[in-house]
Amino acid sequence: MIEPSSTPGDGPGTILVGVDGSTSSLRAAAYAVGLARRQRCRLVAVYVRTLPATVLSLADTGGGAATNVVDAHDAVERQLRDAVEHYIPLLSVDAHLVVRTGEPYTELVDAARQLNADAVIVGRSANALHRIAGSVAVKLVRCGRWPVTVVP
Repeated sequence: MIEPSSTPGDGPGTILVGVDGSTSSLRAAAYAVGLARRQRCRLVAVYVRTLPATVLSLADTGGGAATNVVDAHDAVERQLRDAVEHYIPLLSVDAHLVVRTGEPYTELVDAARQLNADAVIVGRSANALHRIAGSVAVKLVRCGRWPVTVVP
Protein backbone atom coordinates (compact mmCIF):
# COMPACT_ATOMS: atom_id res chain seq x y z
CA MET A 1 0.00 0.00 0.00
CA ILE A 2 1.23 3.47 -0.81
CA GLU A 3 1.40 5.82 2.13
CA PRO A 4 -0.61 9.07 2.09
CA SER A 5 1.27 12.20 1.20
CA SER A 6 2.37 14.29 4.15
CA THR A 7 4.83 16.58 2.42
CA PRO A 8 3.99 20.21 3.14
CA GLY A 9 4.69 22.69 0.38
CA ASP A 10 3.28 25.08 -2.13
CA GLY A 11 2.12 22.51 -4.67
CA PRO A 12 0.29 19.24 -4.54
CA GLY A 13 1.84 16.29 -2.74
CA THR A 14 -0.05 13.58 -4.61
CA ILE A 15 -1.85 13.57 -7.93
CA LEU A 16 -4.14 10.63 -8.60
CA VAL A 17 -4.94 9.64 -12.19
CA GLY A 18 -7.57 7.09 -13.13
CA VAL A 19 -6.49 4.84 -15.99
CA ASP A 20 -8.34 2.09 -17.80
CA GLY A 21 -6.38 1.66 -21.02
CA SER A 22 -8.74 3.81 -23.12
CA THR A 23 -7.34 6.53 -25.33
CA SER A 24 -8.75 9.32 -23.16
CA SER A 25 -7.40 7.74 -19.95
CA LEU A 26 -3.95 7.42 -21.52
CA ARG A 27 -4.13 11.10 -22.47
CA ALA A 28 -5.11 11.84 -18.86
CA ALA A 29 -2.11 9.81 -17.68
CA ALA A 30 0.24 11.72 -20.00
CA TYR A 31 -1.16 15.02 -18.72
CA ALA A 32 -0.80 13.82 -15.11
CA VAL A 33 2.82 12.75 -15.69
CA GLY A 34 3.66 16.20 -17.04
CA LEU A 35 1.87 17.91 -14.15
CA ALA A 36 3.56 15.71 -11.54
CA ARG A 37 6.93 16.39 -13.12
CA ARG A 38 6.41 20.17 -13.15
CA GLN A 39 5.01 20.20 -9.61
CA ARG A 40 7.63 17.73 -8.34
CA CYS A 41 5.03 15.62 -6.65
CA ARG A 42 4.06 11.98 -6.47
CA LEU A 43 1.81 10.46 -9.11
CA VAL A 44 -0.46 7.53 -8.33
CA ALA A 45 -2.17 5.81 -11.25
CA VAL A 46 -5.24 3.84 -10.22
CA TYR A 47 -6.49 1.05 -12.46
CA VAL A 48 -9.83 -0.43 -11.48
CA ARG A 49 -10.56 -3.91 -12.75
CA THR A 50 -14.30 -4.18 -13.23
CA LEU A 51 -15.82 -7.62 -13.28
CA PRO A 52 -19.51 -7.46 -14.18
CA ALA A 53 -20.02 -11.02 -12.94
CA THR A 54 -23.80 -10.86 -12.90
CA VAL A 55 -24.08 -9.71 -16.51
CA LEU A 56 -21.44 -12.16 -17.71
CA SER A 57 -23.04 -15.10 -15.93
CA LEU A 58 -26.40 -14.35 -17.53
CA ALA A 59 -24.94 -13.86 -21.00
CA ASP A 60 -22.38 -16.64 -21.05
CA THR A 61 -22.80 -20.07 -19.55
CA GLY A 62 -19.52 -21.41 -20.98
CA GLY A 63 -17.22 -18.91 -19.26
CA GLY A 64 -15.70 -17.62 -22.52
CA ALA A 65 -16.78 -14.00 -22.07
CA ALA A 66 -15.58 -13.93 -18.47
CA THR A 67 -12.20 -15.29 -19.57
CA ASN A 68 -11.97 -12.64 -22.28
CA VAL A 69 -12.73 -9.86 -19.78
CA VAL A 70 -10.09 -11.14 -17.35
CA ASP A 71 -7.54 -11.49 -20.18
CA ALA A 72 -8.25 -7.92 -21.31
CA HIS A 73 -7.83 -6.63 -17.75
CA ASP A 74 -4.56 -8.55 -17.43
CA ALA A 75 -3.23 -7.06 -20.68
CA VAL A 76 -4.09 -3.49 -19.64
CA GLU A 77 -2.55 -4.02 -16.21
CA ARG A 78 0.69 -5.36 -17.77
CA GLN A 79 0.92 -2.32 -20.07
CA LEU A 80 0.34 0.08 -17.19
CA ARG A 81 2.87 -1.67 -14.94
CA ASP A 82 5.44 -1.58 -17.72
CA ALA A 83 4.91 2.16 -18.22
CA VAL A 84 5.08 2.95 -14.50
CA GLU A 85 8.11 0.75 -13.85
CA HIS A 86 10.18 1.46 -16.96
CA TYR A 87 9.18 4.63 -18.81
CA ILE A 88 7.80 7.15 -16.35
CA PRO A 89 10.88 7.01 -14.06
CA LEU A 90 12.94 8.16 -17.05
CA LEU A 91 11.01 11.43 -16.77
CA SER A 92 12.05 11.83 -13.10
CA VAL A 93 8.52 11.31 -11.80
CA ASP A 94 7.78 9.40 -8.59
CA ALA A 95 5.00 7.21 -9.97
CA HIS A 96 3.11 4.24 -8.57
CA LEU A 97 0.37 1.97 -9.89
CA VAL A 98 -2.48 0.86 -7.65
CA VAL A 99 -4.77 -1.88 -8.97
CA ARG A 100 -8.19 -2.34 -7.44
CA THR A 101 -11.27 -4.34 -8.26
CA GLY A 102 -14.75 -2.91 -8.10
CA GLU A 103 -16.81 0.00 -9.35
CA PRO A 104 -14.51 2.70 -10.80
CA TYR A 105 -16.06 5.74 -9.11
CA THR A 106 -16.13 4.12 -5.68
CA GLU A 107 -12.58 2.81 -5.95
CA LEU A 108 -11.17 6.14 -7.22
CA VAL A 109 -12.84 8.07 -4.40
CA ASP A 110 -11.61 5.54 -1.84
CA ALA A 111 -8.06 5.65 -3.22
CA ALA A 112 -8.04 9.46 -3.31
CA ARG A 113 -9.16 9.57 0.33
CA GLN A 114 -6.62 6.99 1.47
CA LEU A 115 -3.76 8.72 -0.33
CA ASN A 116 -4.80 12.25 0.65
CA ALA A 117 -4.76 13.15 -3.03
CA ASP A 118 -4.53 16.83 -3.84
CA ALA A 119 -5.96 16.45 -7.34
CA VAL A 120 -7.70 13.81 -9.43
CA ILE A 121 -7.27 13.51 -13.19
CA VAL A 122 -9.39 11.30 -15.43
CA GLY A 123 -10.17 10.92 -19.10
CA ARG A 124 -13.51 11.80 -20.63
CA SER A 125 -15.86 8.89 -21.18
CA ALA A 126 -16.74 7.97 -24.75
CA ASN A 127 -19.68 5.81 -23.63
CA ALA A 128 -23.03 7.15 -24.87
CA LEU A 129 -24.82 5.63 -21.84
CA HIS A 130 -22.82 7.95 -19.58
CA ARG A 131 -24.69 10.93 -21.03
CA ILE A 132 -27.77 9.56 -19.27
CA ALA A 133 -26.38 7.83 -16.19
CA GLY A 134 -23.36 10.08 -15.64
CA SER A 135 -19.72 9.27 -16.18
CA VAL A 136 -17.06 8.64 -13.56
CA ALA A 137 -15.64 12.09 -14.35
CA VAL A 138 -18.97 13.84 -13.75
CA LYS A 139 -19.49 11.94 -10.50
CA LEU A 140 -16.00 12.91 -9.30
CA VAL A 141 -16.64 16.57 -10.10
CA ARG A 142 -19.96 16.45 -8.24
CA CYS A 143 -18.26 14.77 -5.29
CA GLY A 144 -16.45 18.08 -4.73
CA ARG A 145 -13.64 16.81 -2.51
CA TRP A 146 -10.71 17.41 -4.89
CA PRO A 147 -9.97 19.49 -7.93
CA VAL A 148 -10.82 17.21 -10.85
CA THR A 149 -9.33 17.61 -14.30
CA VAL A 150 -11.13 15.84 -17.14
CA VAL A 151 -8.90 15.29 -20.16
CA PRO A 152 -10.65 14.87 -23.54
